[in-house]
Amino acid sequence: MKVIFIEIGMGVDLHGQDATVAATRACRDAIQTNSMPGLRAILPGQDIQNMRVRVKLGVPVPADRVDIEKVKATFPYGQVSVEIVPGGLICSSGVVLPDKGDANDEVIVVNAAVEVGYEE
Repeated sequence: MKVIFIEIGMGVDLHGQDATVAATRACRDAIQTNSMPGLRAILPGQDIQNMRVRVKLGVPVPADRVDIEKVKATFPYGQVSVEIVPGGLICSSGVVLPDKGDANDEVIVVNAAVEVGYEE
């Protein structure tokens, strides 16, 4: 893959211990302030669907606790692949809020590296 740019993001689920929530927030954090007006011009066929999006997530819980399809849906364009590796952080929120879905006081923090490019 010819990589055009890489963005880094962080996502947190403060209450509920949901790694998918933290992962999608990390992806949005990585891409939400980007504008790539010239991207279509360099993609094969000038087609935005030829864009490749490679996502690597550092997650502090087992990978099966992340819904990869929900993570992929974070990205509006391109062909998205997701890799989950050990990483991120679990820390205390200092409080358990059952009405927010808390089973304990753990905060789930996920890091995302998002590569955007195309196949040569």
